[in-house]
Amino acid sequence: MGNKTRQGYANARSCELSHADREVSSNWRVTYVWGVEMDFNKPARTLDEQIALLRERGMRINDPRRARHYLKHLNYYRLTAYWLPFEAEHETHQFKQGSCFDDVLNLYVFDREFRLLLLDAIERVEVSLRTIWAYQLAHRYGSHAYLETKHAKRTDWHERNLRRLEKEVRRSDELFIQHYLNTYREPGLPPIWSVCEVMSLGLLSRWLTQLKPSDATVIAREWSFDQSVLRGFVRHLTYVRNLCAHHSRVWNRSLTVTMPIPRSKPEALASSVNRRADRRIYNTLATLVFLLDRISPGHEWKERLLELLERHDVEVEKMGFPAGFERLPIWRTP
Repeated sequence: MGNKTRQGYANARSCELSHADREVSSNWRVTYVWGVEMDFNKPARTLDEQIALLRERGMRINDPRRARHYLKHLNYYRLTAYWLPFEAEHETHQFKQGSCFDDVLNLYVFDREFRLLLLDAIERVEVSLRTIWAYQLAHRYGSHAYLETKHAKRTDWHERNLRRLEKEVRRSDELFIQHYLNTYREPGLPPIWSVCEVMSLGLLSRWLTQLKPSDATVIAREWSFDQSVLRGFVRHLTYVRNLCAHHSRVWNRSLTVTMPIPRSKPEALASSVNRRADRRIYNTLATLVFLLDRISPGHEWKERLLELLERHDVEVEKMGFPAGFERLPIWRTP
């Protein structure tokens, strides 16, 4: 492939990225993604040089010592995604008049707190899913149902992922796992109600994907979901959790792994989603609120989320929130 052809592919690929994601990857995307040979000659800048560059581009920095402190502990490159909304001209990185470093920092702090709040909800939903999966399969087919190939749609898939699961179990230092392995000879792996506690969410998602429709329907019914919505949402949730766990920007991200949007049921959720913003985080939030209402009655997660949005004065439209979302069934206070 010639250089011009590679450059064409690189340009086409860059068009597929969201505007915010292009900013974060703009310095390396051609070389890293497509292997086009380029000479990198950007120097490392000192903290004071970073501040001077921001000021040169039009950002107001009221307290240079404070800015220097945060740039020392928050990578300049990490912050680029958070001052992107303040840019007036992307190619030159010139900022809009009145853009302030404190506003960028506020957005960064919001996203950090937002990710932690997301992880709190995801944990509860994940534990619920593990429990339902183990309970239903154990009572339908026995303590080691997950070992049986007949419960999966594809034999080759089951054998491959069973080996992955075995590795995860062998690596576990949980006492209940070690007790089983040291006490029982057959079957070689623990019962499903033990395995469900140590398998990764990604692997559990794969297991749900390969369940036969009748088994997936039973599990999905516990959340009032269709089986297709359940499978897709768990894949999506695994992706979102990984973003949060790796400290990636979430609030206005164009999500790569989207969730299926319920068409008619559950009714409260189907009437509260935003079908025009399927790549934003709003639909994830609406679904988490719906599930927490079922899993943790009396939870205050929704109120904590709304308070966080208000405290940081975030533009919720960039997260996919529809106008007047407060009046939708999911968000109305019981």
